[in-house]
Amino acid sequence: MGTLAGMPVTLVEVGPRDGLQNEATPIDAVARAKFALDLAAAGLTDIEVGAFVRPDRVPQMAGTEEV
Repeated sequence: MGTLAGMPVTLVEVGPRDGLQNEATPIDAVARAKFALDLAAAGLTDIEVGAFVRPDRVPQMAGTEEV
């Protein structure tokens, strides 16, 4: 958490969730987990890794429970 003009600020990385939902080809859970772990290794602490949605509606988020 940082501050901006004395107010607390939390940055949340949503690439593994929002970013990958927009990909035309679904990325498997193992690759998505590695992506999230790489972001954590880079120092990010708040990372949204997936969404619990119906895989027939958003196939890119299938396997979120594995990630």
